[in-house]
Amino acid sequence: MVRAAVLPAVGAPLEVTDIALPAPGPGRVQVRLAAAGVCHSDLSLSDGTMRVPVPAVLGHEGAGTVVAVGEDVTGVAPGDQVVLNWAPACGRCHACSLGEVWLCANALAGAADVYAHRADDGADLHPGLNVAAFAEETVVAASCLLPLPDGIPLTDGALLGCAVLTGYGAVVHSARVRAGETVAVFGVGGVGLAALQAARIAGAARIVAVDVSPRKEELARAAGATDYLVASDTTAREIRALTGKQGVDAAIECVGRATTIRTAWDSTRRGGRTTVVGIGGKDQQVTFNALEIFHWGRTLAGCVYGNADPARDLPVLAGHVRAGRLDLGALVTERIGLDGIPAAFENMLAGKGGRALVVF
Repeated sequence: MVRAAVLPAVGAPLEVTDIALPAPGPGRVQVRLAAAGVCHSDLSLSDGTMRVPVPAVLGHEGAGTVVAVGEDVTGVAPGDQVVLNWAPACGRCHACSLGEVWLCANALAGAADVYAHRADDGADLHPGLNVAAFAEETVVAASCLLPLPDGIPLTDGALLGCAVLTGYGAVVHSARVRAGETVAVFGVGGVGLAALQAARIAGAARIVAVDVSPRKEELARAAGATDYLVASDTTAREIRALTGKQGVDAAIECVGRATTIRTAWDSTRRGGRTTVVGIGGKDQQVTFNALEIFHWGRTLAGCVYGNADPARDLPVLAGHVRAGRLDLGALVTERIGLDGIPAAFENMLAGKGGRALVVF
């Protein structure tokens, strides 16, 4: 038996309870979690913004140690330290054939599986986004594991599995920020903080952080922001004033709200790039008129998982960490247990803090 945070139904409170994990079958691996990040996507799954089979154990950003392996598993062995990859590419679909592994059509196929059972009533449990990291231990497909790079603390390594890959990738792969450019990052949570650090690493000359909370300014500046704005109706105008009335070369939206997406677009210079990372609901409608799309010549792009290839990008990120350019610990503003996840959800809704990290 292991302890886990179970989502019994969409919109219901999480329940920390015992679950029964099966021994890993063919192609599967049992992992003892060291840490798991509490991501806004977990909140979106719990409230129904994103669909998930329930009951489920959420949590998709984690790292831990291999406990046991099933038949036909050759890539990892007991004792190996690993990072969970919640979106493993199948290598067979059209997106994978194009090298766009972050858009793999089959990446979330395992989320519909039954992977464990509640200890009290034997109810089937699904693994959230494939990996069910809100638990002391989990059983996952071997394809959901990546080796923890050398020199990365196991607990901090959890952040590589989503927040850092997403924020870094949004800046480097999607917005393609170049040295000397100007950048605005909307939303200073875990992903936003990673995006700020990535913009600094890319050599951006001016980095404007925007958030609803004035209390996040210190966090943002420590991550690389040169300017900090509290979100308001005049944000786009303020950003243009900071950039010679032009607007930024690249705007990174990490919130997923229609008003924020529209503001990010309005803050981008003519011919610039607006990248949307935040996951919004279907009710969040963003409108543009045909003339402005032509006139401004901007690019508006969605960004899934940072447009990243985890196998390629993790070693690169590890190099930045070892060189002191990327500070994983700076993303974390709270270390909690499983019982602290509901409060972490509330803090996200209230716009408080960066990343909450469940430490086992």
